[in-house]
Amino acid sequence: MLIKIYPENPNEKAIEQVVEVLKKGGLIIYPTDTIYGLGCDITNPKAIEKICRIRGIKPEKANFSFICHDLKHISDYIKPIDNTTFRVLKKALPGPFTFIFNANNNVPKLLSSNKKTVGIRVPDNNIARCIVKELGNPILSTSIKDDDELIEYSTDPELIHEKYENLVDLVIDGGYGDNDASTVIDCTNGDFEIIREGKGNIEDFL
Repeated sequence: MLIKIYPENPNEKAIEQVVEVLKKGGLIIYPTDTIYGLGCDITNPKAIEKICRIRGIKPEKANFSFICHDLKHISDYIKPIDNTTFRVLKKALPGPFTFIFNANNNVPKLLSSNKKTVGIRVPDNNIARCIVKELGNPILSTSIKDDDELIEYSTDPELIHEKYENLVDLVIDGGYGDNDASTVIDCTNGDFEIIREGKGNIEDFL
């Protein structure tokens, strides 16, 4: 199913429809402030396993990120951070960054069996954040890769729907996506180490 949601003013009924799909263990493809993401409810082990099958990876080896609504939401899943890190997050988020932190015990066991870290995103996209707020907990997320070697990420929601309609329950058309992924920053040692250069420039906020 493909549904249209406008990012400037997401329709409440449509957001509720998406959340209903997630609560039932469904998979969604949705827009962010960078590329389109494939997501599910982090509290649903079967949904997480489905995403892993689509991506061809084992849950414990996966580098998924959590899409959160705001900074308070983030603190539910990570170990305490220092004031400097908090100040940078406050300035940089919502924005096109994935911050890697030391995970606390709230991270689902399926995902943290071998890993003690978690990637956190607060995208500057109303659709993604409204979904998470309505759901009440983060979405587990991974990017939609393209098979074309020249184009790393699919940007057209209708083409994404054609490709994934038999694998996911719902594709949200929130307009064209970006072709540039988020900048990934490791904060596990109290520093800001760039793991992957992407759309965001962390230097602007340090």
